[in-house]
Amino acid sequence: MLASAQRLRWRIGRDFHDRLVEAVYSESARLADRAVAWPGRKPRFDWDRAVDRIVTSRRWGFPLMVLLFAVVFWITISGANVPSGWLSWLLVDQGAGWLRSVAVEWGVPGWIRGLTVDGVYLATAWVVSVMLPPMAIFFPMFTLLEDFGYLPRVAFNLDGLFRRAGAHGKQSLSMMMGFGCNAAGVVATRIIDSPRERLIAMLTNNFALCNGRWPTQILVASLFLGTQAPAWLAGTVSSMAVVGVVLLGVALSLVASWLLSRTVLEGQVSTFSLELPPYRPPRLWQTLYTSFVDRTVYVLWRAVVFAAPAGAVIWLVANVEAGGQSVAAWIAGALDPIGHLIGLNGVILLAYIIAIPANEIVIPTVLMLTVLTSGLTGVGAGAGVMFELESPANTLAVLEAGGWTVLTGVNLMLFSLLHNPCSTTLYTIYKESGSWRWAALAALLPLGMGFLATLLVAQIWRLAS
Repeated sequence: MLASAQRLRWRIGRDFHDRLVEAVYSESARLADRAVAWPGRKPRFDWDRAVDRIVTSRRWGFPLMVLLFAVVFWITISGANVPSGWLSWLLVDQGAGWLRSVAVEWGVPGWIRGLTVDGVYLATAWVVSVMLPPMAIFFPMFTLLEDFGYLPRVAFNLDGLFRRAGAHGKQSLSMMMGFGCNAAGVVATRIIDSPRERLIAMLTNNFALCNGRWPTQILVASLFLGTQAPAWLAGTVSSMAVVGVVLLGVALSLVASWLLSRTVLEGQVSTFSLELPPYRPPRLWQTLYTSFVDRTVYVLWRAVVFAAPAGAVIWLVANVEAGGQSVAAWIAGALDPIGHLIGLNGVILLAYIIAIPANEIVIPTVLMLTVLTSGLTGVGAGAGVMFELESPANTLAVLEAGGWTVLTGVNLMLFSLLHNPCSTTLYTIYKESGSWRWAALAALLPLGMGFLATLLVAQIWRLAS
């Protein structure tokens, strides 16, 4: 019995060994047949290899990448206009009006009504209406490209460029995610194994123009640059100006990465083996769930948490008076000399200070503060109530009444790119890095570059004038 059992175990073990060896050789033959070109034999057609010859080639890789992401951005911006308009009508126009009427009917004191409805609620509603639709469009498309297998090819194409800047090739993927939302881009740096290079990616992600800054760029480019060209060329000039700002952000991201890798984050660039996965059909429902729940809702919730108290601060500085003037007028006046030095004004600087929780509310805050400080009447809904105007001509008239010029528009586009990240992104950097020191550096680095760039442009502009 014992001998029979031993023979049986030996036979089972040998059979398993034979099947394992056969499987290994079969898989090796399959891989060789797919990847090896035999002399005198026409190579077998392989779909993945044929596509990779184009998307990773030196000639076509970069143009196709730029074209593809340009289409993604265009779909995001164009597709978000309608749902953003619906949400703005529902939450801002109808919702705020209904809450005001309810508060009046219930006899709520005016200052409480202003603080809660015109401050907290209005800022939150504005962030949701402007932020939700672009993220709900961009993140699924980005995840579809990831599932399809294209994003590793992007990292492959850009690896050499980022490596020369002292960064990691995968930083290109977190940068792309940052175009949807910088907070999501910071979370995406988890794909980078090196702690040093992951920090570089976090600190420079703000140079990717997030969806909260696209409306500012498009509006200002249309009002102050498009109007300088003939009518038939205005749209092209505005579009090229925005594209130029985006490309400048990518270039400055590489410059900042190079500086960081040779100063506070000095070290040797790590190597990594990048596996190009096979192309496969995206999993639609899983993609929608992942992009909406894990990215869109997660980031939106953090933004709302910071936007609500910011709305209260905005209403308070516009309505609390000291010496016959609102606190907002005092602060804007104190900031005016610095603002004019760099081609901006005190209102813009104040708006970027109190609207730090979300870039989406910068323009409504600027318009409200401009009306407040310039003494315009019949525009807006009162002190501390953020608003936007449907007519570009009316918007331009309000800004020009606040002393805006073409230089102001150009430098606002620069400052919109080069200023501290929003509070949601800063908090995310703190959570991901575990240190407020890195979050502070993430705020000071672009802000210092922004002041330097706008000061340089302002001085050149004035000398040329």
